[in-house]
Amino acid sequence: MDLTKEYPRSARAKWQGVVMLARAIDKGKATAAGTNGEYNFDCPMDQAVFEFLNLNGGQLLDVIKKSDSDAHIEDYTRSFVAAKSNEEIQQFNEQFLERRPSGDSIAFFEDLRKSVAPDRTDIVTWVDVLDLDEKRDVPKRTAAAV
Repeated sequence: MDLTKEYPRSARAKWQGVVMLARAIDKGKATAAGTNGEYNFDCPMDQAVFEFLNLNGGQLLDVIKKSDSDAHIEDYTRSFVAAKSNEEIQQFNEQFLERRPSGDSIAFFEDLRKSVAPDRTDIVTWVDVLDLDEKRDVPKRTAAAV
């Protein structure tokens, strides 16, 4: 995967039912190949999904480096995902997709949002702003949903 030429999958994309994991794996593949560009594997968003799954990012990256297919990576991650109930996964997915910036990240978030879509003040979550930055369609939120 060459993230200097293409985007990783959206954080909304699921890997074995878990949001963000597919994106983290894409970034891991690019990191392993030296083609990650501006993308950082094991960033705070990756760490959130790794923490939820009790998955070590460094060990996952080692598996990715040694893998010749997604099937091998799936085999590795399967036991971590299987340790969570469907309800736990659903709750994580919902909470992750609604994550908003806080503390020191608010200014960075606002600057990014203003640079990619200054008119989209309805964009309030990390996933939405990343999708906009990567040229994906993001439906407008209604005032009640914000």
